[in-house]
Amino acid sequence: MEQSLNELSKENAQSFHKIDFENTRIAFSTKTDKELKDMYRLFSLMNSNFFVKAGSKLGLFALKLKLPFVESIIRATIFKQFCGGVNLLDCQGTIDELYRNDSLTILDYGAEGKSEEHELDAVMEETMRAIEFAASNNSVPVVSTKLTGMVANKILRKLNAKEELNEGENREYQMLLDRINKVAKKAFDLKVGLFVDAEESWLQDPIDDIVMDLMSKFNREKVIIYNTYQLYRKDKLEDLKQHHSLAKEEGFMLGAKLVRGAYMEKERNRAKELGYPSPIHETKDDTDKDFDAGIEYCIRNYETIASCCASHNVLSNARQAEIIYELGLEKDHPHFNFCQLYGMSDYITFNIGTKGYNVAKYVPYGPIKEVIPYLIRRAEENTSVTGEMSRELGLIYVEMQRRGMIK
Repeated sequence: MEQSLNELSKENAQSFHKIDFENTRIAFSTKTDKELKDMYRLFSLMNSNFFVKAGSKLGLFALKLKLPFVESIIRATIFKQFCGGVNLLDCQGTIDELYRNDSLTILDYGAEGKSEEHELDAVMEETMRAIEFAASNNSVPVVSTKLTGMVANKILRKLNAKEELNEGENREYQMLLDRINKVAKKAFDLKVGLFVDAEESWLQDPIDDIVMDLMSKFNREKVIIYNTYQLYRKDKLEDLKQHHSLAKEEGFMLGAKLVRGAYMEKERNRAKELGYPSPIHETKDDTDKDFDAGIEYCIRNYETIASCCASHNVLSNARQAEIIYELGLEKDHPHFNFCQLYGMSDYITFNIGTKGYNVAKYVPYGPIKEVIPYLIRRAEENTSVTGEMSRELGLIYVEMQRRGMIK
């Protein structure tokens, strides 16, 4: 079960290396009174599952109809809160502000689900521009990418099902390999980390294979490439360990970004419709256990694994800090990382950063039409699964009280 901050004992809080996750002064130091009020209103709406689901459908429908007022409303609300900008240069102000508050930036061009060749090439080119931009900016150590932005989903789906590709599909697959190898080589040459996002279970196996191959090429001396492990899947903790064993055998280091998962409802619904066992843990407790076990495994094997705790769960972030402290390791070792989405969980990010750990905000950017589907999925995930909005909403209220904005 999710344990609230108020339920943490003073003894436990001290074991978390004295990170005060309830310090709202630090958490919201970047927000003016007006920005804090706007954030409270937005999170109040997003705290409703019904509003998020209904608003998501209406928003996408309105965008397709090209209604003139919709894009301006989105830009002034959800886009402003959760995105760094419409392009790389537009993100610089956000990057600088985060750095002033002890947080690094992970850039993510919010494009996915492409199929036309010119679109796939455009995603590759933008990702390479982001890597070049990051290389010139000390506060941007990593760029994130999605293989679904560089190849049509049908190719990954057929490969996952071990179906033979026809001549045209095989050409598309070879073009994917060419695109992602160019991106990875650019990251390697410029010493910028590259996160490869996870996808649905029916697409993931070929992604794992591709990313492991990239690691074997580029993670020999320094971890550049990171795979993403969705620990709400029953098999992913074991996959993490097996991938680590393979990496050690073949002489390269593993890069592992740990997340709980983003497709729970889709996974369960598809399993039910097609009549196969759901790959997702039945309970949140089981997911939490695997996630925290994954964190501990990575930290204890830090010499050959660089990991990132990419979570909005306060106890998992606290657990990683606790393990680092208990083992007497350097808290800012480059293989120990924390990350949360931009616009959310500031009470985690900034309170971790102020203690000297490596923490970053995951900052999506891009044209509104490209980014909105990605943001909607994230909003649904964090509203329905983690209760993140409720938690943050309560802390915003506390900060408003502290400032005398509420009597």
